[in-house]
Amino acid sequence: MTRTELHQQMLQKQSFLCVGLDTDIHKLPKHLLTERDPILTFNRAIIDATADLAVAYKPNLAFYETLGIRGWESLQASLEYIPSDCFTIADAKRGDIGNTADMYARAFFKTYAFDSVTVNPYMGKDSVTPFLDYEGKWAIVLGLTSNPGAADFQYFEGHNEKLYSHAIKKMASWGSPDNMMFVVGATRADEFASIRAMVPDNFFLVPGVGAQGGSLAEVYKHGANSQIGLLVNASRSILYASSGKDFAEAARAEALRLQQEMAALMATK
Repeated sequence: MTRTELHQQMLQKQSFLCVGLDTDIHKLPKHLLTERDPILTFNRAIIDATADLAVAYKPNLAFYETLGIRGWESLQASLEYIPSDCFTIADAKRGDIGNTADMYARAFFKTYAFDSVTVNPYMGKDSVTPFLDYEGKWAIVLGLTSNPGAADFQYFEGHNEKLYSHAIKKMASWGSPDNMMFVVGATRADEFASIRAMVPDNFFLVPGVGAQGGSLAEVYKHGANSQIGLLVNASRSILYASSGKDFAEAARAEALRLQQEMAALMATK
């Protein structure tokens, strides 16, 4: 999916919502556990309930890998069920030397046909560039993350510049706004304006709205660009809005609340 196509989906749906499919077998409604594939049944219901409100879906691979081969089968079937007009993200956070990175890129772009994959850039250029060699595919590299441990390394300052700032500028030179996005946590809203100034045209994948307490309004105010430029992810707040038989209806209600807030924000620019 191209940047223009993604932007058109946002305009059509009046949304920049990404639903994170962090599907935890231990948190599923109990009535689903008798299904042959509870993960797939749950994911299909969530997708059916939110597909007209979301522009992207982001399975977190850890929740599938933990189940072994059955988890990978659930992932493949879930990916195939996502509507073709929605952007897909393999939240894998892969990062390794060049020949291994090339295998990861083949896995997610050829074997599984995701549109994008999250990448940890800590090992440098050769751990990222193999993901940029696929036309129409994206590397979503970690920029400034929303977790508390981000302070351990990302805010380290040397030569009058924080490490995350140096990393984002460096990574931007390896790719382009047409094949590279950055992860910027919603809990870092005070940094959004400066990061947007560094990479004015790139899309940001923004976790941390919802269960982590990030402000959607602040993210949009400081992070939006002429193509919106944001994919705001919500996972737990949508997936587990209810643990009962009404889980899909509750998920839709939460997704609709976010979509309506997004539409109102989009109307201001």
